[in-house]
Amino acid sequence: MSDRETDMTYQSTVDSDAAAPRLPALDMPVHDARRLTGPEGSTALIVLDDKTYTLRITRAGKLILTK
Repeated sequence: MSDRETDMTYQSTVDSDAAAPRLPALDMPVHDARRLTGPEGSTALIVLDDKTYTLRITRAGKLILTK
C-alpha cells in the first residue's frame, strides 16, 4: 500500500461476547414471569418469609416488584 492509499479494513471495537445474552448460572433456578402471572394476568404475589410482594409486568414488558 502506498502512502496515499488508505486501509479500508473495518475492525470492530466491540467484544464479540458482549452481544451474547447473559445466561443464568446452572445452579440458579429460572422462572418465567409470564408463567408466574398466569395466561391472562400481569401480576403475581410472591411471598418471602412473612412478607408479600407484588410482581407486575408492565405494558412495555418490564418487571416491577413492590412490597
